[in-house]
Amino acid sequence: MKTLLEYIAKALVDRPEAVEVVEHVREHGTVLELVVDKEDVGKVVGRQGRTARAMRSVLAAASLKARHRTSLEIRE
Repeated sequence: MKTLLEYIAKALVDRPEAVEVVEHVREHGTVLELVVDKEDVGKVVGRQGRTARAMRSVLAAASLKARHRTSLEIRE
């Protein structure tokens, strides 16, 4: 999941070297924290959150297949 999210995020931003995905394993599942450059946050979130929602949908589908719950948090 971490690699998938990193791949998607690097394709969206202007500074792919600043993309970092931090994985936090919790009881209820895994939380993936996406850290991007301050100037790229808008590109990752998208208009009215559409891009972020799409990334969450892709993660949800991949999580279902892996049978492990995964959620996404976006930070700058």
